Amino acid sequence: MKTLTVLALVCAVTALTGAAPPREEKADEDQTADVNLVKRWTVRGCSRPWSRSNDRCFLYVARPMTWAKAEKHCESLGGNLASVRSLQEYHEIQMMMMTGHHGFEETWIGGSDAQEEKQWFWSDGTPFHYSNWCQGEPNNGRGSQHCLQMNHGAQKCWDDNNCSVRRPSVCSKKA
Repeated sequence: MKTLTVLALVCAVTALTGAAPPREEKADEDQTADVNLVKRWTVRGCSRPWSRSNDRCFLYVARPMTWAKAEKHCESLGGNLASVRSLQEYHEIQMMMMTGHHGFEETWIGGSDAQEEKQWFWSDGTPFHYSNWCQGEPNNGRGSQHCLQMNHGAQKCWDDNNCSVRRPSVCSKKA
């Protein structure tokens, strides 16, 4: 009886050992497929849920946060609050928000003059060449508006606001 049990065990091990290489090959094929999938996303430059525009990826973050917390959140995702380089890019960001059913809500982007009044910069370090300020803005209302929000008022333009106000935000990173 012991011999029969040992023989059965040896046969089972032999069968399993013979069956192992195809599983390993299958695993290698799956890993290759996963790598190819990652390569395809890398070529496109942005993985879901990010959206691509030119050489950057954008992400709308619906959770309201202060400007500083929104910037830290974007940094944790590998980016910064979004800088905007042109009117076309601004409209593309707005369309991304509309496509995601978020409407034209007032939203933080990466502009700030907190270090020095009227010296606006982007948190990602790009030059602040393009702007889309609403008429009369930025006005530093009550002496405490140092952060840039988009989609302000009927014109859906830019406004400086108090950085402690909680807003959704748009992150960006290089594609």
